[in-house]
Amino acid sequence: MAKIDPSARVESGAVLGADVTIGPFCVVGPHAVIGAGTTLVSHVNISGITEIGENCTVYPFASLGTAPQSTGYRGEPTKLVVGNNCTIREGVTMNIGTVSGGGVTTVGDRGFFMNNAHVGHDCHVGKDVIFATSATLGGHCTIGDFVFIGGLSAVHQFTRIGSQVMVGGVCGVTQDIIPYAIANGQRAKLEGLNVVGMKRRGFTHTRMKTVRAFYQRLFHGPGVFAERLAALQDERGSDPAIADILDFIAADNHRPLCMPSASDHS
Repeated sequence: MAKIDPSARVESGAVLGADVTIGPFCVVGPHAVIGAGTTLVSHVNISGITEIGENCTVYPFASLGTAPQSTGYRGEPTKLVVGNNCTIREGVTMNIGTVSGGGVTTVGDRGFFMNNAHVGHDCHVGKDVIFATSATLGGHCTIGDFVFIGGLSAVHQFTRIGSQVMVGGVCGVTQDIIPYAIANGQRAKLEGLNVVGMKRRGFTHTRMKTVRAFYQRLFHGPGVFAERLAALQDERGSDPAIADILDFIAADNHRPLCMPSASDHS
């Protein structure tokens, strides 16, 4: 059964899984669902229609499921869904969705959100992500699996970040970042491929060589980008990562594509 500190307030209607711990001075709203084994350490606010998965740990002053920071929100019953085994540190905020944005904000399993990180309304965040201190998503962002976003970096609304991307610290991300890339700079630009992350995900030397050659031809080859992109479509079958990048570029988007700076040839 759940363990609830006497100073906590759990509203009637909240659903608590087995072995949930609600620490001192937490407030859990009537539409919350908290999975088995999850711990709210203390002073945590869970409001709105919010589902938190199993075996998560939520630290003091985190606030999950609050209303979207959108001037168009009119109190509609939208949702926040957080996966299993997430670590949500002090002061993290995650908002529910909006009707116009699909009605739900989602966060995948095993996310690690450092203090004061923010997930805006209607964002869709993949699994195994790391958001460093004060990493911030505007509304409607899509973040792939195994993404790292550096401290104090902010991602513009409607921006997409592909899987296995590393974003440096203190970056303003206003453009879509292809999978497997590193992006850095005050206005983030591509700095090459996330070689360390790719190796950790099991890329062999042969695969790395193939994908790096593709990246070089796509971003630094002769001619204009559109011509290079068209010419490289036949390489889709040479490696799944290349197919991922081409599919990402081809998908519908609201933001322009993040490109290398003119001087980068990594």
